Amino acid sequence: MIGKGKSISHTRASMSYGWNQEKDAKIVYSQNIIGETPKEVAEEFRFIQELNQNCEKNTLSFVISPTIDDGKYLQKKDLSKICEDFMKEMNLKDRQAIAFVHQDKSHKHIHLYVNRIDFQGQAYKDSFIGKRSQQAAEKVAEKMQLTTVKQVQWEKEHNLLAIRTEIKRRHDLTIRQFKPRTFPAYIKAMETNGVKVIPSINKANKLQGFRFEFDNYNLKGSEIHRSMTGGNIGKSLASEKSMSSFLKENTQLNLAGKTVELSTGMVKAIAKQIIKKTISKGLDMGM
Repeated sequence: MIGKGKSISHTRASMSYGWNQEKDAKIVYSQNIIGETPKEVAEEFRFIQELNQNCEKNTLSFVISPTIDDGKYLQKKDLSKICEDFMKEMNLKDRQAIAFVHQDKSHKHIHLYVNRIDFQGQAYKDSFIGKRSQQAAEKVAEKMQLTTVKQVQWEKEHNLLAIRTEIKRRHDLTIRQFKPRTFPAYIKAMETNGVKVIPSINKANKLQGFRFEFDNYNLKGSEIHRSMTGGNIGKSLASEKSMSSFLKENTQLNLAGKTVELSTGMVKAIAKQIIKKTISKGLDMGM
């Protein structure tokens, strides 16, 4: 569950968004108010806010977002409990407040509005409110046995490691199995092995590298493995060729519906590799 918070001055406009019926908004929590429209509630807020003329951003706006999977099973009483516990964690329990759930999309989330001014005219200290909102949401999630941000991050990192490993495995398999010698051949061979390769083309219409799509992930080659940068893939393709032969087949490439050239950086990296192999081969032959 994610919590976000900030101080705002446009109470009525923001509350009208929270109460937006097009988003299938429903009130899930209220405290110390009786109004039945955004205008009425904003007026109730304003009446208390007049006790403190120095505070301009006098309403606190929070968005509390359970994960999509958790949201599917949360009923009104659960959402109300989330708001109640969140208010306690933020030390806001004795103020005017109202909360709405938006459920027009798969990601159900809560908009919570709290009067920053209490009944004694004191303004709530909003320093580091964004960070404190997230910490409060984490504590509420743990208490209600909901998914926390830390759990989501761990799962994402764990899944990403598996995805990177699998894309690299398919890349290695493609090089061994198909032995492509041009970039278009490599792209086609990777697609055969279930990975979509997307050329990264700069404004000068030069190929800089590739992105890889697999299992709903889209990653740069360098994010997967250093051997999958554009230059290093080019080195693999050129391993058995002379520089002139490789450039002849790869200078003008038809990629992503356009004709592109290799970037200077890629040409230099590939040329360096070919020269190195040529020298090494010559030494092995006793030259």
